[in-house]
Amino acid sequence: MKVNWPERLWINSPVRAWVQRREIAFFERMRPLPSGSFCLEIGCGSGKVVELVQHTFHPRRVDGMDIDPLMIELAKKRFRRKAQGQSFFFVADAQHLPYPEACMDAVFNFGIIHHLEDWEKGIGEVARVLVGGGLFYFEEIYPPLYANFLFRRLVAHPTDNRFYGEQFRAGLSASGLRLMPGFKESRFGILGVAQKDSA
Repeated sequence: MKVNWPERLWINSPVRAWVQRREIAFFERMRPLPSGSFCLEIGCGSGKVVELVQHTFHPRRVDGMDIDPLMIELAKKRFRRKAQGQSFFFVADAQHLPYPEACMDAVFNFGIIHHLEDWEKGIGEVARVLVGGGLFYFEEIYPPLYANFLFRRLVAHPTDNRFYGEQFRAGLSASGLRLMPGFKESRFGILGVAQKDSA
């Protein structure tokens, strides 16, 4: 589901950009990605993380998709003067990724899975498009952070089939994604890398 205006303010704020820079650096320390890789960010917003991925991991190409056409237009404007062919932005639903199987070396997710009505399907789609040994870099939050008395009226999220840490980790495993050592988790969320089982 699309984010509402308070969440759109947050995801486009300087504070959010600072947090994502730190998280990308954590990902790079935890599990570097070979340069020349093919990458995808689900829920790319205005393209800030795509830019960070380019500068940190030096992929051959990193695509960005978002369900909100307005965000995709902002991302296209951000990259209009950058090198052509290194990024492609498009509108799509993370529950139905328009890619063939085993075509991505890495998928990045910054708090999108918990927005999906069928989050297990979203994780399954991530696993489907990853090559064997491919990496899923993720930041996810749990209901105590977004569904508490303070935020539940401000931000829009699915109200059914929410997940906590145990369910999220089980969802990764059920889709053939192995959570790698070194992840960070609290009652509010998780930051880590999972690797797709090799065939």
